[in-house]
Amino acid sequence: MLTTEQRSAEQRCAPEFQAEAQELAEIVLQMQRRFLLKLSEQLGHGSVSFPQYFLLGYLDTQEVITMSGIASKMGHTTAAATGLVDRLEKLGYVQRSHGLDDRRKVMVRITKKGSSLVAEIRRDMIEKIMTLLREHLTAEEGRTWLQIYRKIANYCDKLPK
Repeated sequence: MLTTEQRSAEQRCAPEFQAEAQELAEIVLQMQRRFLLKLSEQLGHGSVSFPQYFLLGYLDTQEVITMSGIASKMGHTTAAATGLVDRLEKLGYVQRSHGLDDRRKVMVRITKKGSSLVAEIRRDMIEKIMTLLREHLTAEEGRTWLQIYRKIANYCDKLPK
């Protein structure tokens, strides 16, 4: 006799499972495309690219980070990270300074202007999600959606970089 877990694993090998995975992949790609287009409109006003915005979002959660830390987080070389930071600094979104213990270390922190941009875009995203939750999903569907996205986020956090 099969356990519930074994039956579930068996069901997940069926052709319908592959069809569901394909449909989910298409939905994810479509959502990303739409999200990125909307984000692009918002970022266009501040002359900030997607990688620069993602860097600002990360910096907004940190007090200060080194250039090598930025390169590592972004999956770039230090030279590429320097280019991102140069542009953000010219726009007034970040500040650079040298480490007190080692002047060769370049430290980067977000400015109030940078934090304001991140907050504005996050507010807009939250507003849109609240509209979706309020107008298109039941309370139970909203909780289930959050539960599923938490699982997906946890899975993504465990993937190698």
